[in-house]
Amino acid sequence: TGERPYKCSYCDKRFTRSGKLKAHEIVHTGEKPYHCTQCGKSFADASGLRYHVHIHSGEKPFNCDQCGKTYHSSSGLKSHLKIHSGEKPHVCSLCGKGFSRLNSCKRHQKTHNEVRDHVCCECGKSFTTAVYLKQHQKIHTGERPYKCSYCDKSFIWCEHLKKHERIHTGEKPYQCTQCGKSFTQSAALVTHIKKHCSVSK
Repeated sequence: TGERPYKCSYCDKRFTRSGKLKAHEIVHTGEKPYHCTQCGKSFADASGLRYHVHIHSGEKPFNCDQCGKTYHSSSGLKSHLKIHSGEKPHVCSLCGKGFSRLNSCKRHQKTHNEVRDHVCCECGKSFTTAVYLKQHQKIHTGERPYKCSYCDKSFIWCEHLKKHERIHTGEKPYQCTQCGKSFTQSAALVTHIKKHCSVSK
């Protein structure tokens, strides 16, 4: 048991099966033997190609049983489910802030090092990109482009509109995995989960 007869030609790694060795050696060679017949894009492994093909078909076979949102891949669904559980396993090494998704954490970490050279002429607040500055300036202009479908309220940011419309729809996409209670906002779920933790102590 534990025998690994297949050794990589490029490094010291060993494998139990020749198929695993072949898949690993692609890391060194840069070979991409799996080709999309529709657009010609190449991939290092079969799973990458399978995921890509869904983009052409529009198929999203992985479905969230809590809110109905669909995804191209199982990894996409797995990442999404952390929103419902309130789990934030990805922590910023610089400030300790937690994130449910790795990409969000990486994007946040960049803010510690990025130059904020986009300055608001109204209040002096600075931003890392022109897009963020433009979004911020709506506060000063009074522009509220995101209008509620159910009432006369309008919002500066799309995310605020989504949260607001849940008041009308009754949608509660954030569900506690321990007791099944649902919430309209992720912050409320996180607060609720902390109560479970304090009770169990």
